Amino acid sequence: MPRTILVVDDSPTIRKFVSLALESMGYKVLTASDGMEVFEVLAKVGAVDLIITDINMPNLDGFELIKSLRSNERFKDVPIIILSSLSDGKNIDTGLKLGANSYLIKPFNVKRIQYEVSKYLN
Repeated sequence: MPRTILVVDDSPTIRKFVSLALESMGYKVLTASDGMEVFEVLAKVGAVDLIITDINMPNLDGFELIKSLRSNERFKDVPIIILSSLSDGKNIDTGLKLGANSYLIKPFNVKRIQYEVSKYLN
């Protein structure tokens, strides 16, 4: 059974691009357009093996999403990779302190995302 990754970004283009890169590696990919939709997806599927999230999103941003996931017993150990255009040290520090495992900056290299995912799922 393939491992499942949830890609969270308000940009349909980013969601599609990242999904294709991960599906080409054999992963099952689910998507959400913001942090609130993540909880709808998780309610349906129960669990995922890894989450890739943007920071700047409507309704519930990536930082609040990470806080919420890390405070939930079911999701506290799920690897989280931030994929964001926010490249300043303050945002990177905040993301990592809240519990993200990695922080990648847009524009991104597909190979880098594939490497980061492999680090946590292989």
